Amino acid sequence: MKLINVHRRWGTLRTFSLLKGQPVFDTKTGAKIGEVADLWISNTGVVKGLLIKKGVFFKHTYFLDIQDVSSFGWNGVMIEGDECLERAKTAPEYTLTHQHSLNGKMLLSKSGESLGLLEDVYFHEELGTIVGYEITDGFFSDIMEGKQVIQSGKPPAIGKDAIIVDVSE
Repeated sequence: MKLINVHRRWGTLRTFSLLKGQPVFDTKTGAKIGEVADLWISNTGVVKGLLIKKGVFFKHTYFLDIQDVSSFGWNGVMIEGDECLERAKTAPEYTLTHQHSLNGKMLLSKSGESLGLLEDVYFHEELGTIVGYEITDGFFSDIMEGKQVIQSGKPPAIGKDAIIVDVSE
């Protein structure tokens, strides 16, 4: 099992916990378009895009392809016009916290070792490739030992009951 120092190994990567609730701004007009609600994750374990909540009273969910993001800032996600937002016509294969959620799923190594429960993911902003998994063994364990980050450069096998990752690199 590979535990890593995320900032030393990869530089700064994006985690969903840093994105959740961030405003999405139009770089052409400076208008706030919506807020990041979740990640759209493919069945191959790649972040395809963001789910954006838009609206005042009745919030609708829109899909924003990760390739349409101009930049991920510390205080907002920047896009060039809201025409790149698409109404979510179909449900995503997986999300991190909403429908078909991966949050809280058991993470296992290919050798069958229980690694913990998935709590967050680290991904490359430009590519959407998930390169790390933040896991928890429960509240008291997190306080005593801290949370752990597992590195895997290969796509996971995502199933109904567990996520299998290759940590043999």
